[in-house]
Amino acid sequence: MERERQLELYGEVADQLKEAHRKVRALQVPESVRMALTRKLLVITAAAKHDLADAARRLGQFMDELDARALSDGGSADGTP
Repeated sequence: MERERQLELYGEVADQLKEAHRKVRALQVPESVRMALTRKLLVITAAAKHDLADAARRLGQFMDELDARALSDGGSADGTP
């Protein structure tokens, strides 16, 4: 049962990472900001190899920050204008 939950969490984190990368690409920000956000995603990806639950928590916070940034820049939370 625990193994099934672990596999589900891996799938959820993988899907969220894909979505986060898509949102970062869609942001209308300077390239230096985009690179910094991408580095954060790479750190979260690396963390997932060692502590999946912590990586999922950090990814959730990152997604919240991305959504707030997109909304404050006049776009929508999903990256569309």
